[in-house]
Amino acid sequence: MRHLLILRHAKSDWYSSAATDFERPLSERGQSDAPRVGRWLRHEGLVPDYVISSTAKRARETTLCVCREVAYRDEHVKWEGRVYAATVQVLRDVLALCPSDKKTVLLVGHNPGLEELMLFLASGTLNASEDGLLKTATLAHLAMPDDWIDLSEGSAHLVSLTRPRQMLTA
Repeated sequence: MRHLLILRHAKSDWYSSAATDFERPLSERGQSDAPRVGRWLRHEGLVPDYVISSTAKRARETTLCVCREVAYRDEHVKWEGRVYAATVQVLRDVLALCPSDKKTVLLVGHNPGLEELMLFLASGTLNASEDGLLKTATLAHLAMPDDWIDLSEGSAHLVSLTRPRQMLTA
C-alpha cells in the first residue's frame, strides 16, 4: 500500500518583516510544532521515502524541521515551486512525477490547495462541512492507489487527520 502524507506548513509569523507572503517565516509556535510532526511520524512508523515541498519560506522551514526528525536528508527533498498557491490539478501533476518505487510520500504546502486535494482524493470518506480541516501543521494520512499517476477523485482513503496537539510521542 502507498501512503500520502499531506502536511500544511506550521504556523507562520504574520508580524515578521517579510516583504512578501512567500517570504513569511515560521512563528515561535510553528518552530515548535514542525519538529513535533517529524517526531510523531517517526514514532508512528510513517517515515517518508520521498518528500516534496513548496519553496515558500514557511514551508521550507517546516520541511527541514520534519526531515531532521525522521533522518531524511535535506538534499533529497524535491523543492517544487508549483506547490505554492497550487490547484488540485497542479498538485496531482506534481504527485504524478513521484518515482514509482516510492511508497510513503510527504507533501508539504499550503491551503486552500492541500485541503482541496485531500477532499478530492478522499471524497466520500470525509465530512467537508467541518471548517478548516487542514489547519497549520496538521497532517493528513491517506491510503493511496498503487499508481501515483492516476489519482482520480475518490481514489484514496483518509486514514487519519492529526493536529500538532494530538501528536504525543513516547
